[in-house]
Amino acid sequence: MNPQLSASCGTLTSPRVRQVLDRLYDDTLNTDPVLRRAAAARGITHEEQAGFYEAMSAAYMPVTPEFGKLLYVLVRATRARMVVEYGTSFGISTLFLAAALRDNGGGRLITGELQPFKAERAREHFAAAGLADLIELRVGDARETLACDLPRQVDLVLLDGLKSSYLAVLQGLEDRLVPGSVLASDNSDMAGAQGYLQHVRDPQRGYVSCALATAALGMQHGHEVVVKL
Repeated sequence: MNPQLSASCGTLTSPRVRQVLDRLYDDTLNTDPVLRRAAAARGITHEEQAGFYEAMSAAYMPVTPEFGKLLYVLVRATRARMVVEYGTSFGISTLFLAAALRDNGGGRLITGELQPFKAERAREHFAAAGLADLIELRVGDARETLACDLPRQVDLVLLDGLKSSYLAVLQGLEDRLVPGSVLASDNSDMAGAQGYLQHVRDPQRGYVSCALATAALGMQHGHEVVVKL
């Protein structure tokens, strides 16, 4: 993909990126409801239950398309050049972020995934979309992999992994945030993310935070968008 051409027409809506995203969302529709039904038959119905992530290990569990587009907008609007993502999965949210970086003229996206097989698949998707050159994928516990070897400034952080780790991941990055840095979190209305929400909503912490929601597959997903003062 020609970066100059993609910048003029919009990388996110370019055929190459659009085809990959459409295919991954189709795969989500074919995979995730089946796995959720199988988990529900075992009494596992939500992410806060023990065994949920094991039951859903092959699931995509992506950001909703609307939240994905919001991520693109946030990166573009803030002219971000350095993005950190917690929770790659198969790379859907990563593609929204990387497409925005491409249209910003370039940058770097560091993303962390715990499961090696998902990381391998995600790398294939990054290459297929023509965005692999912008993305560094780190495999392992994000509380460790995303807390070291970072640039001095991080412009935007996406939290989209284990909800109970949101606060720990943020705290590992917090000294890299500057006024205007943005935090975005997926499914932050879940109980596991409450420590994170209390942190960013505390006026003494130096953030302004707002909550919003999108819907997909018959479920509502809560999000929090935060800016560093």
